Amino acid sequence: MSFFVRPHSKYAAVPTVVDGVRFASKAESKRHAELQALERAKVIEKLELQPRYPINVNGQQVCVYIGDFRYVENGKSVVEDVKGVRTETYRLKRKLLLATYPGIDHREIGRQKRGKAS
Repeated sequence: MSFFVRPHSKYAAVPTVVDGVRFASKAESKRHAELQALERAKVIEKLELQPRYPINVNGQQVCVYIGDFRYVENGKSVVEDVKGVRTETYRLKRKLLLATYPGIDHREIGRQKRGKAS
């Protein structure tokens, strides 16, 4: 007898599907719902999922930064990432993003700690 054991996520993120869209975590799907509500209320516009930013150094593409969301707020483009764990790779790519795209409004949405008031 054999069976498939689903591997656990390294950082305990639970992939979630909402309206046919797969999100890497419950926190990311929750933030998407919040952003959709803001878009309906006309606070933000042009909400996008998984925006890609090529990172080039000396004319050579070294990686691609993929954010969780991009939208326009008060006429300015905003990129958001929902983070539970800030890995070394994420921190490096974020630094490269900010260096390659000066003036970009990058926002990190961190998970809330249990039992702590915000």
